[in-house]
Amino acid sequence: MKTRVLGKTGYQVSEIGLGCWQLGNDFGPVEDAEARAILQAGLDSGVRFFDTADVYGSGLSESRIGAWRRSLATPPIVATKVGRSAELYPNGYSKAAVKQSLQASAQRLGVDSIDLAQLHCVPRDVLFSGDMLAWMEDFKKEGIINHFGASVEFLDEAEFCCTNPELASLQILFNVFRQDAVDALFAQVEEQNIGVIVRLPLASGLLAGKMTVNDQFDKQDHRSYNQDGAAFHVGETFNGLPFAKGVALVDELKTRLPAGHNILDVSLRWILDHPQVSSVIAGASRASQVMRNASASDLAPLSDDVHALLKAYYYDEVKGFIRGGV
Repeated sequence: MKTRVLGKTGYQVSEIGLGCWQLGNDFGPVEDAEARAILQAGLDSGVRFFDTADVYGSGLSESRIGAWRRSLATPPIVATKVGRSAELYPNGYSKAAVKQSLQASAQRLGVDSIDLAQLHCVPRDVLFSGDMLAWMEDFKKEGIINHFGASVEFLDEAEFCCTNPELASLQILFNVFRQDAVDALFAQVEEQNIGVIVRLPLASGLLAGKMTVNDQFDKQDHRSYNQDGAAFHVGETFNGLPFAKGVALVDELKTRLPAGHNILDVSLRWILDHPQVSSVIAGASRASQVMRNASASDLAPLSDDVHALLKAYYYDEVKGFIRGGV
């Protein structure tokens, strides 16, 4: 597993990280032993960056990571997020409440200071007021967090966050079916030494290339209840694409790829071919998936022809069907 520097943090993080939403049982039940096996499979595969949030299973994901992390001689970097818990979202934001939420996360993770704390897709008016970013600066000075970043829905939100000189990272939607950040954001983050953490690299599993329109998802899985944005932003589920259309687009793309190119490998490698990306946090519900995703770090870069094909396919065939904006 290759590593990259995560922006201003200076942390050496694995190119493939592990997203830990599923460890909160938010995609369906995951037993403690299975959760630990997923985490350990990541570590054994070279993963050194784990991403969670206080709201994943109401703290369950953080608690599981904390219990596992305490058993390790050399713990990996763990990032968490703040801003979507019931105590804060949508209109309970205050400096004291955010501080309390971060301190609770630190306790669950078993750390004195959080490696990286990220604003968690907070409402636009709250974000653009600038207060929360200023509070994060203060929490860093107080030693509650070591570094701070922001996880955002839209590129204009990312651009606003870049106005804070201490911002260390941005977590964004970025994949073969969501390419706009290349032109809209990457020059800026490179100039300002802001690390990019990529979530939804496989568009909720679409780009793994195995889904069919007949697939059914657990009732606790957002791919079941949020296909049209009923619970939160539609872009977080299947990249904002209608499910059936997303499956059809993937199936068509598979026929256009050169022989010997697996769509899952192509999707992960395409992201890593952008040097502004620090880590790709791919989720996994089984240890075998963790190991499979981790192997993308060892793949050779894609050819210019494949990059051109993927760019044309996105702008000509995919982008017009994305709901919720980019």
